Amino acid sequence: MNNKILWAATCLFLTACNGSGSSSDSGTTTDSTTTSLPVFTSWIVNTSQQASNIFSSSASSERPLVNVQSVAVESASTQDYVRVQATGIPGYQITMSQSIINELNGRPKANSDFTTGSTTASVGQVVAFGEDIGYVGTQGCTSAGGGRGFWPPGPACPLNANISALFPSVPAATSTTCKVGLGAQGYWVNGVSVFTWGDGQSFNGQGTWNSLAGVAEQYDVDICGGHAQQDGEYHHHFHSQCLADLVGDTGSGHSPIYGFAADGYAIYGPYVAANVLAKSAWVARDYSNAATGFGCAVSGERSCLMVDEFDKSKGTTPTANAGPNTSASNLTLSGNSIPATSGYYYEDFYFDSDLTNTTGQTDRMDVHNGHSHDSLGYHYHVTVTAESDGSLTPAFPYHIGPTFAGALQENALTSCSP
Repeated sequence: MNNKILWAATCLFLTACNGSGSSSDSGTTTDSTTTSLPVFTSWIVNTSQQASNIFSSSASSERPLVNVQSVAVESASTQDYVRVQATGIPGYQITMSQSIINELNGRPKANSDFTTGSTTASVGQVVAFGEDIGYVGTQGCTSAGGGRGFWPPGPACPLNANISALFPSVPAATSTTCKVGLGAQGYWVNGVSVFTWGDGQSFNGQGTWNSLAGVAEQYDVDICGGHAQQDGEYHHHFHSQCLADLVGDTGSGHSPIYGFAADGYAIYGPYVAANVLAKSAWVARDYSNAATGFGCAVSGERSCLMVDEFDKSKGTTPTANAGPNTSASNLTLSGNSIPATSGYYYEDFYFDSDLTNTTGQTDRMDVHNGHSHDSLGYHYHVTVTAESDGSLTPAFPYHIGPTFAGALQENALTSCSP
């Protein structure tokens, strides 16, 4: 390993870091200001060479290292950047609770999803990421102990993503509209990819009514709320309790940093203060009310779209590509039937600026799902809804988005979506 990168990664675990580890490598610095910033210090670096329970590729018996492998500072022009290198494979250890067991066994297709009709895990068992809990394993993990049985049926087994991403040390607000897209739009602090609201699917494949991953893929993710896409890139679209446990977020105060968006702004967990959840200002349309709920001509029909989802004052406009009625159900790629109520599609939402205009309010997020307060500066939050049983369910837009707050640099890990 490059000595410079090794110093940078090790610095995370020291009580003080300064420029003493600097080297003459071209384009690489160890500026003590940058190495004290959260974008440098927040990553979970694997210093013990811990390997995962899955294989590096479908043709290899090598097991990739978990979490982040290195963090280093690089300079380009007048800007410092933090380069993060990771496999994209987390090292989660999950203690199975009765609620997790109940959720697994209560899956609509449990009889066919599990080899014996229910999970083989038990209450109190500590399950490592990738350990067999009884799923049939049709997602491509080829052997027990290599990931088979940990994921519900899906497109691929997680593989080493060989991530190398740059984040600006000082993010800058953008002056243009920059929409998030598919694929990685940032990284969680353990190196797992941050995917946003979309799952790449739409009603009848028309691209008019685009489904939300937090709804359509609710039965396609593992017990940590993640899965791999077709190329094996493991990711979280929404809140992961495993990640919350990893960073020690109990809700007793403002959440810690969970990750960073491609623009360099931090993504904090769901709490803005002790037991106070961040609230999205994106509101689901009421299709039973055309007058005030931005519904359409006929109650329950998806026959109109928002003219501009960012400006509700422009109202709605008819569409020739009607979506399913809100009383219908959708069959997902995994064969699960899910009610098509308002909130299933991106087009079901609009930004309500009236919710953000309360003076002194700190729990309501802006159009990008973030805010600025105290010494934290601007940052995003993971957004969830607290259920009556104490569980947390994803709340659109989940974290970043649907637009970036910051400008994407030329060397950013993604670009603005059309």
